[in-house]
Amino acid sequence: MRASKSMRIWFAFVGMILWTGIYLTGFSTVSWVLYVPASGFILGAITGLCPSLTAVSKVFFKHN
Repeated sequence: MRASKSMRIWFAFVGMILWTGIYLTGFSTVSWVLYVPASGFILGAITGLCPSLTAVSKVFFKHN
């Protein structure tokens, strides 16, 4: 499932906020778990493919 242009902009915005928070906290201080959604948001913004968006769509919305 491809994300729309507005969704991709949202992914980039949230990803940048997460990466800014990681930078300000310190890369060695932050838990590795926080890198997963930060990287996922940037990946979703670049490619338009977001695994969590696809999973939620398949579970909660039926496509005919």
